[in-house]
Amino acid sequence: MIAGIDPDSIVYLNGDFVRLGEAKISVLDRGFIFGDGIYDVVPAYHGKPFRIDGHLGRLERSLAKVGIHNPFSRREWEKLVLDMLARSGRGADCMVYIQVTRGVAKRDHAFPDHVSPSIFIMVSPFKRVQQERETGLKAVAIDDERWLRCDIKSTSLLGNVLAKQQAVQAGVDEVIQFRDGFLTEGASCNIWIVRDGTLLAPMRNNLILEGVRYSLMEELAAQAGIAFQARQISRAEVDTADEILMTSATKEVLPIVVFNGQPVGDGLPGPVFAKLREGYDKAIKAAEQA
Repeated sequence: MIAGIDPDSIVYLNGDFVRLGEAKISVLDRGFIFGDGIYDVVPAYHGKPFRIDGHLGRLERSLAKVGIHNPFSRREWEKLVLDMLARSGRGADCMVYIQVTRGVAKRDHAFPDHVSPSIFIMVSPFKRVQQERETGLKAVAIDDERWLRCDIKSTSLLGNVLAKQQAVQAGVDEVIQFRDGFLTEGASCNIWIVRDGTLLAPMRNNLILEGVRYSLMEELAAQAGIAFQARQISRAEVDTADEILMTSATKEVLPIVVFNGQPVGDGLPGPVFAKLREGYDKAIKAAEQA
């Protein structure tokens, strides 16, 4: 028994709906041997998936980039997600985890021929963050030492795991990573800064995983009349930012109010965060009522 895990919850594994405690994969699955797989996480509010097209689109792009056969159409993926939400019996807030590996084959680095991908889906509850909206988070800077294809949402997450552990050891909530002196992202989130009322984001490229919230934040900024710019962001600009924000599927959007032991701005969640937070809440409510 693993703490916090319900072995009786229903999961999807390679065409079957089974109890989590009964789900089994081969030790020769390339996801287990090589981390040769792709994943995504779709948040759902009151049982309704949020921005599902963005998540499934990113899943499809990642599969294509690593040459793993996509076993389903967009409509079939969507049906599976909705089916899993219904079977889970969770009408509250939850997240749908989707993982696709290259499949089971003899251990060899080269892609195997005639192998079917392994598909796993599970639903887990999550609590929307509340207190951190008011208090904000703390972060420290670290060098980005991951590989150069961060745009692929791969199950090979050792670099992210090591980055997150640095946050734990530093006694903070998150790390902010820099490559060659420029901002990339957090351990498991996108990072944004605000300077002179403009929301700044690192450019979409192979050095960051473009979160589904990336396009959402652009939309929310436009709706709130906040200027937006995607470009290289220097370490000095982050050090002197008026606001720093982080976004992810389950953390939504949160302010970082202390960076490297120093207050960001006045050390409190800022006005741009407040506007984006309000817009985010409205987008969730609209999705729930759709």
